[in-house]
This record gives sequence, structure tokens and C-alpha cells, in this order.
Amino acid sequence: MSYARLCFLVCIFIALAACGTLDKEKRAAGRGEPAISGSPFVTVAGNQLLRRGSPYYFVGANFWYGAYLGSTDEGRRRLQKELDQLKSLGIDNLRVLAASEQTELSMAVSPALHLTPGQYNEALLIGLDVLLAEMAKRDMVAVLYFTNFWQWSGGMSQYMAWLTGEPPLDPDVTNDWSGFMQNSAKFYRSREAQEWYQQLIRTIVTRTNSITGVPYVDDPTIMAWQLANEPRPGSDEGGRPFYPHYKEWIQQTAQFIKSLDANHLVSSGSEGSMGTLRDLDLFRDAHDVPEIDYLTFHLWPKNWGWFDVKKAEQTYPQTAANSKAYILQHLQVAKELGKPIVLEEFGIERDGGDYRATAGTGQRDRFFRELFGFVETQVKIGSALVGTNFWSWGGLGIAQSADFVWRPGDPFTGDPPQEPQGLNSVFSRDASTLEVAREHAKFMKSR
Repeated sequence: MSYARLCFLVCIFIALAACGTLDKEKRAAGRGEPAISGSPFVTVAGNQLLRRGSPYYFVGANFWYGAYLGSTDEGRRRLQKELDQLKSLGIDNLRVLAASEQTELSMAVSPALHLTPGQYNEALLIGLDVLLAEMAKRDMVAVLYFTNFWQWSGGMSQYMAWLTGEPPLDPDVTNDWSGFMQNSAKFYRSREAQEWYQQLIRTIVTRTNSITGVPYVDDPTIMAWQLANEPRPGSDEGGRPFYPHYKEWIQQTAQFIKSLDANHLVSSGSEGSMGTLRDLDLFRDAHDVPEIDYLTFHLWPKNWGWFDVKKAEQTYPQTAANSKAYILQHLQVAKELGKPIVLEEFGIERDGGDYRATAGTGQRDRFFRELFGFVETQVKIGSALVGTNFWSWGGLGIAQSADFVWRPGDPFTGDPPQEPQGLNSVFSRDASTLEVAREHAKFMKSR
């Protein structure tokens, strides 16, 4: 064999090896395995997250209305200011509503992105483009969820209303929360609803950003796609028959997303055992599927009857103990499944249950400080807990009415429309709370 031919064959071999390496990296990312060291995408290595080849620990916020701010000129100015502030605090992981459904539900956000099956609000899609473009400038990452089990963004019950042609069951009118949850859970069993839902997912996942020109599938600003906000099998009393359909929905939807996008992670958006019929074994079973890359859980002491802000001193000690126990239970599941886990929602009211932005935050600061300290302990010992997203970022928003009810046209706060504006929002002016978050962010970034 001539020397020239030998050199030619060596070059071909090197080129093929390089292509194989790139293909391996993409396949690994699609499986939620670690990509080649230095990948800009957030990837999984065992029970840890990696970013650019290094361990990734984070302090984040729920910023559900981010795409809404990106959809108007005034909102974009606010968006830029708030992202700058969040970045300066070390809060650079944002959990965002990617799609809302147009609905007759009385306490839902409007306008909506998903107008009717197959029809979308382009202004809000552009708003999502703007959000991702602005986050990319600041080296931040987003977790984007596609729908909601709850009514405040239309959600699964609106899919069922589209299917039946009947108005959706409105729990804010009827106060029948069990009936509402059972109705939402029908979503998992409806072939037509799933087709509409997957059509929405395809539209967003395969979109090219109109601002940056970067296809979403190639954008490392997106950390993960999330199936829904707090999906449940149904009500605690009546949801168990729906559980098999719920688990199947998790796996099939995650598989569908992976078929469109090999670069990004997928998670469910689950509350944990409290959102899975209060059954830790069912939570474990539902997430024991390879297409779910990391686990999520939420922590709501007031909603679960642990904490009473009017009796803060009496109820706080048990609240702290229950919260730590709940965290440890879910860390054990993550250890058993060999997956990372994120505490992606938690919150507590302002002092005295006062909704005003000027009200004190002593109890919240205390809770956040103790929770963050417990997280730091878990990180130090190498547990699967890799990050937190507090609920929620209220930024420069403020309630416009004395009754603290959100109405169309009002500025967004971190509290969705079904809740009093100021209930759980962490505002730009909440200096003491933000300092607690800043100190925790320093620790997490030092790992």
C-alpha cells in the first residue's frame, strides 16, 4: 500500500471516529446520560447533573409568567430588569410555563398560548423566544412545562372541555376540588386529547427561535422539558383507578419528547408522594422509567396542614421537622432509582398572612434559611439533591386591587390568578429574603 493511500485511509478513519463521537454524545444526551465533557447542555451522570462537564448545583425560582413578559414591549423592559437582578443574586435556573390553554375557567390567566387544538398565540410564542434569548445573554437556563393539572392556566380540564364541548368544571365556583381533579385525570385516557397535547409539544420543541435563529432542540438555554405542572393521577379519594393510565402517560410523553429532541432532559413536574395519592411507592413506580432523567418534588407546609401563619411560633417547629422528613423520603427514592432530584416548588406566606408587598418576611426568611441549610448538608454528603426553585418570583409586579385578585391586564406577580396576589411572591424589594437566597447560591456554586 502506498504511503499516500495509507494517509488517506487514516484520515477517513479519524473522520468516521469523530462522527461516531458526536453521534455518541447526542445519543447519550437523549438518554439522559453524560454527554462528552464540556457539553453546554445540562446532562445527567448517575444521580448528579453536569453542565459544561462540571457538577451543576443551582438555586432557582419559579418564573411562570416569563413568556408573558417577553410578549410585549413594556413586559420586555421589565423582563430585562428582573433577569439582571436574578442573575446578580446567583438565581439562574428558571421554571417557566411554556403553554396555557384558552378557557372559560374563572381564575385562569389570559391571554392564552393554546387557543384551540392546533391553534396558537404567536405573540406568546415570540414571548418565549424573547425570554430564552434574554436568558442566554445572562447564561441562565430554563425548565419549560407544557400544561397544568390545575385550573390557573386552563390545563388538562380545558383539554377535556374541548373534547366534550361542555364548559370546564370550575373548582373556584363549585369548590368541588375532588371532582375537578377526577375530571383533569381523564386527560390521560383520552386519545384525542393526547394527540392535541403532542401536537402542541411538537410545535414548541421543534420551533426555531425568531430572535436568535437557534432551533430550540439546539439551544442549551433550555435545561429540560417538563410534562406538566403538578400532574396527579386524580383526587386522593378516587384517583387510584387512574394510576396505570397516569404512569403510561408519563412514559409515553417522555418517549415522544425524546423522539423530537436528543439534547435536553425530561422531567415530570410531580409534587412527589403528596401528588401521587400520598403514596411514596407509587411516586417511585411512576418515575422508574428510563425516559425520565431526573425527579422533582414540591413542598407546601400550609396547603398540607402543617403550618399556620397565624400561629407561627406554635406550628413552625413541626413544620420544619415534617419538611426535612419529606425531603429525606424523596432523596431515598432518588437514591434507589439512581437519579438526581430537584425541590422545584416551596413557599410560605408573609408575616401574619398579609398579602401587601410591604409586609414583613420574617417567617419566610426563617423557613428559607433552614431549608437551604438542610439542602447544603445533603449536598455536602453527596446526596442526589442538586437544586431548588422557590415559589415564586414576583419581581416588580404588585397587586392592583384592594382584594388582591388578579384581573386581565394587571401586572403579573409570582402568584397565579387563582391565588391572592402577594401570597407567595418574592418581590424585587424583599431584601432580606433575597439575601438568604444569595448566600445559598454562593454555596451551591462553590460545589
